[in-house]
Amino acid sequence: MKRILIWDVPTRLFHWLLAISFAVAWLTSAKDQWLSVHTFFGYLMLGLIGFRLTWGVAGGHYARFTSFLYSPMTGLAYLRQILSGGGARYVGHNPAGSQAAYLLLALGLVVGVTGLFTQGGEEQHGAVAGMVSFTLGRMFKEAHEITAILMLLMVFGHLAGVAIESWLHKENLPLSMVTGMKDAPEDAPASKPYRLTGALMLVVVSAFGGWWFFYALHQPIEARLGYQVGGKDVPHVAFVGAKLPDNAQWREECGSCHMVFHPSLLPARSWQKMMAEQDKHFGTDLALDAAASKVLLAFMVNNAAEKSATEAALKINGSIKPDAFPLRITETQYWADKHRDIAESDWRLARVKSKTNCAACHLDAEAGTFEDAAMHIPR
Repeated sequence: MKRILIWDVPTRLFHWLLAISFAVAWLTSAKDQWLSVHTFFGYLMLGLIGFRLTWGVAGGHYARFTSFLYSPMTGLAYLRQILSGGGARYVGHNPAGSQAAYLLLALGLVVGVTGLFTQGGEEQHGAVAGMVSFTLGRMFKEAHEITAILMLLMVFGHLAGVAIESWLHKENLPLSMVTGMKDAPEDAPASKPYRLTGALMLVVVSAFGGWWFFYALHQPIEARLGYQVGGKDVPHVAFVGAKLPDNAQWREECGSCHMVFHPSLLPARSWQKMMAEQDKHFGTDLALDAAASKVLLAFMVNNAAEKSATEAALKINGSIKPDAFPLRITETQYWADKHRDIAESDWRLARVKSKTNCAACHLDAEAGTFEDAAMHIPR
């Protein structure tokens, strides 16, 4: 036996970067304000898998798919041998480990692609923005969540297999994926380190991370959102929504008393009812003349929630019963569901004070887009 290099530098970097990417993406998937971090590591996963598919053809001896190309039946047979306390030792991937590697690559690819189309559909951002509808985006999101769970289970299975084989063959497999070194028969070929390729990987990943978190983060928030936000705290990377139709007279009339709520946040029937009862508009009389009323009503009806111009509009409209005429956005089921976990103490914060003060937490409230990643509670 001799101690030789088995796992080249790019293979080891891929392994640990993929593990970190999936872990962080999983941990940041539940909160909207972490969407930019989740998205970054999703893109990184896709890039890493694309590299690994290429490296599986052009890489070092033990990194090439031809070095661990076993049938599923062979993998299952080896797994049974391992579980019964037997099984031969392999220098590279064993038959069961090879199946795990292929499955993790396949699941990671599906998770990344479905995430890409979820972002393009539900958020209308990213490489496929505008190519996918909100409805289709929600379908991709379901597939994204299911395949992510399957990948997590596969990761646990992989870790269990590594632990069992490390114990059975009395070698530290995780350490070998750090150093790249393993004991091998005298006639086993050693892998080349490919340090330059590894260095280029680190440069590309670092450049991508630097551009995403530092360049984008340090751009003035006003430049990204297109309007002033009063110096509010900025979340990681606030995604910018599509520019919605605007109307100067509507903004002037409604904004003279309160924050303007874009028409896309309520259905047309709600705006029609509101204008028909403008003499008792939440305890006041709007006192609009016929010409102004006609202009405002037309603008609100033509750009109401039914147009599904934003994710918020689509989901608000879907949560309202057809025979309901809500006059407050806070009365809609979607609003209630999205704000259920916000503590009462947050509503009493000096910069919030009211549930109608959307701009206190949503940087793009004035624009009406209400992007998930542009939300930040000003604690």
